[in-house]
Amino acid sequence: MNTKRKNHFISRRAFLRRVSIAAAAATTGPLILPRSLFGADAPSNRVTMGFIGCGRQAHGANIPQFMKTAGVQAVAVCDVDAWRMAEAKKQIEEFYAKKNDGSFKGCATYKDFRELLADKSIDTVMISTQDHWHVPMAVAAVRAGKDVALEKPITRTIDEGRLLACEVVNHKRVFRVDSEFRSLEPMHRAAELVRNGRIGKVHAVRTGSPKEVFPDEAATITEPPPGLDYDLWLGPAPKIGYMQKRVHTPNDLKSRPGWMRNLDYCDGMIANWGTHLNDIGQWGAGTERTGPVEIKATGKFHDDKVWNVLESFDAWYRFANGLEFFYQMGTPHVRFEGERGWIQVNYIADKLHPDRLQASDPAILKEKIGPEEIHFPLKSEKQDFIDAVRSRGKTLEDEEVGQRTTSLCHLAHISIQLGGAKLAWDPDKEVFTNNDEANKLTKRPPMRAPWSFDML
Repeated sequence: MNTKRKNHFISRRAFLRRVSIAAAAATTGPLILPRSLFGADAPSNRVTMGFIGCGRQAHGANIPQFMKTAGVQAVAVCDVDAWRMAEAKKQIEEFYAKKNDGSFKGCATYKDFRELLADKSIDTVMISTQDHWHVPMAVAAVRAGKDVALEKPITRTIDEGRLLACEVVNHKRVFRVDSEFRSLEPMHRAAELVRNGRIGKVHAVRTGSPKEVFPDEAATITEPPPGLDYDLWLGPAPKIGYMQKRVHTPNDLKSRPGWMRNLDYCDGMIANWGTHLNDIGQWGAGTERTGPVEIKATGKFHDDKVWNVLESFDAWYRFANGLEFFYQMGTPHVRFEGERGWIQVNYIADKLHPDRLQASDPAILKEKIGPEEIHFPLKSEKQDFIDAVRSRGKTLEDEEVGQRTTSLCHLAHISIQLGGAKLAWDPDKEVFTNNDEANKLTKRPPMRAPWSFDML
């Protein structure tokens, strides 16, 4: 990015931040469109969707779940891996063939996401790429007039997250962090009980992520496999020779991709699962639209020339209201501790497991939430997004919530990079007040030419 563009980008970001604050203050409620516009038989009842990124998460969850959501029609897919894109197209066309949906005209394919965003027949996009592409693609999408569902973690840096949040507000788009955890009944139940005072004032929240795994694989630079546009896969990330260990297994939609363990493309488990579990912690504690004022974290990075994300971490935060928040690698859970007891949610795949939701007194879990108390809608993250697209209202996990939750992970990551430094944070201005080096780490590294936000 040249100096002229960089200065323009910074001033524009500052302007957008002011726009975001002013727009949020002026918002009085969701815009409800005329009932006739979205009648059951009206053509506009169909929300058309394009899928950018057709890997494991898109194939196994995002594409099938959105296709099953009433009123949604998948119409396009995009991926730099030709095999993955072909598999996604096949998945969509076979689904509609079984439904015998006469309105379906076939699934379009695009290798370059910018071409998909230029398609005016597409209302919304689901972005499921590697993390370093999340914000550039999402910013380009909202500028193109698309509503956006974005895989978590939505950002790599605090600064780019603010840019994204401001762009969503400025362009009046609908945004949803595509995390299903607010739709999991035990998580939802815990948050409602805590927000309605069933354990009294909350003084501590404790969360945990799963442990990272580093398989023993060969790290050999080779030619990219046929059908993969590796340069476009890298995009704004540093230029480096192709290594399967850093990318994903060809012709495979089940295994965990290697890029999830490399700091050029993601931040590892601290943000990957942290954005699930810390979101629930913030939701229940009522801090989902702010941030801590102090942070201190320690951790160890994996000692590998290819895989270099954290293999362990332990973070502490303090909020302005005195709340302490503890986050570490270990087992996935969220625990709320209050004046009158505690509630803990354990992430266990078995829906009937008795230990998924626990409390200091089992009677707490049987409490009923009264009609005048706080109620959160319980529905899938996909349905929540589509409902907001129709109403033009806010999703349950919108751009500001996403920014604050992901920032919580980044703040700990920054402290660890600075050797466990205790940092003072201003959550309103989103700056460190005691460490200039820490502020440098809130910024996005320069994009590899020719990529820049101005060109998207």
